[in-house]
Amino acid sequence: MISRRQTLGLLGAAAASAILPLARQANAATATHLRIGWQKNGVLALAKRNGALEKRLAGQGIAVEWSEFTSGPPLLEALGAGALDFGATGDVPPLFAQAANGNLLYVGLYRGSPEASAILVRADSPIKSLADLKGKKLAFKRGSSAHNVAVKALRAGGLTPADVEPIDLSPPDAAAAFKTGSIDAWSIWDPYLAIAEADPQTRVLATARGIVDSYSFFLANNDFTKENPDVISTVIDELGKVGAAAQGKLDDTIAALAAITGVPADITRVALTRPGSDLGSVSTMTDAAVAYQQSLADEFYTLGILPKKLDVGDIVWRPKAS
Repeated sequence: MISRRQTLGLLGAAAASAILPLARQANAATATHLRIGWQKNGVLALAKRNGALEKRLAGQGIAVEWSEFTSGPPLLEALGAGALDFGATGDVPPLFAQAANGNLLYVGLYRGSPEASAILVRADSPIKSLADLKGKKLAFKRGSSAHNVAVKALRAGGLTPADVEPIDLSPPDAAAAFKTGSIDAWSIWDPYLAIAEADPQTRVLATARGIVDSYSFFLANNDFTKENPDVISTVIDELGKVGAAAQGKLDDTIAALAAITGVPADITRVALTRPGSDLGSVSTMTDAAVAYQQSLADEFYTLGILPKKLDVGDIVWRPKAS
C-alpha cells in the first residue's frame, strides 16, 4: 500500500517533488525505502510475487513499496517527479519523460518477443491490410510502446500517422472500446494482447515482428540513483536472477503470473511462449539499446510527436566497474 502522501505524488509532476517522504535521505547509507512502479507483466511482477527484492535488500535495511500502473506514461511521470524510485516501461514512455525534463535515468533493459505487440481488428472488419487503416480510428495509449508500433506499422502499410484518426486510450478503456466496435483497430501489448486474441471476434492484423524491435527498459529516479547506485545495481542483478529462474521453470512461472494478473494460465502461456520471449534477458544498458532509443527519438521528433530533439545518452546510467 502507498501512503496518502505518495498517492498525491502520483497525481502530478508539479506537486510530487514537494511531497516526497521526509524519510528519504541523500545517501545510500540512510535510504530506507525503494518505491517501485510496476505493471502486471514481466520480471518485476514475478519479483513482487516471490519477494526477491525484499529479501535481497533486507540486508541493506531497505524496504520495498509497490504501486501498480496500467501503462508506462503515468508511471514515468511519477518516477521523474520523485514519487517513485524505480520502474519498467516500453520504449516510447522514456522519450516523452525526457522531453518533459523528467528527473530519471535508463538503468537497465530486457528483450521480449516482437509478437508480444500487435495491431488488432475485429474478426469481421473490412480491414485486411495495414494500408486499409487509412481513415480509420486507431487506438493506442499516447506515449506508450503501442504508439511506436502504431507509427511503424502505418509506415509499413505506406501510411503516416496523419492518415488515421488516433484515439488515445489506456489499455482497459481501449479493450472496452474495441469490444463495442467504437474503434476500428487497436495497437496493444501483452497481456492485453493475449487476452484479446483469445476472443474469436478478434483478428491480428499485424504483429510487431519485422516492424519494431522489442526493447523494454528499467528506469530509476535520477537523484535516487546517484545517491544509491549500489541499490540500483543490486536490483538489476536480482531481477536478472529472477528472470533466469523463471525462464528455466516456465510452467511454474505461467502459474505464478496467472495468479498475479488474474489472466487464465492458458492465455498467460501464449504470452510467455511467443518466439523470442526470454524473461532472463535482463541487463544493464547496452550501446545497441541506446542506439535504438536514439533512432526512435529522432523519428518521433521528425514526425512532430516529440516537442524537441533528445540526446538519449544524457540520461543513461551505467554502473561503475567493481
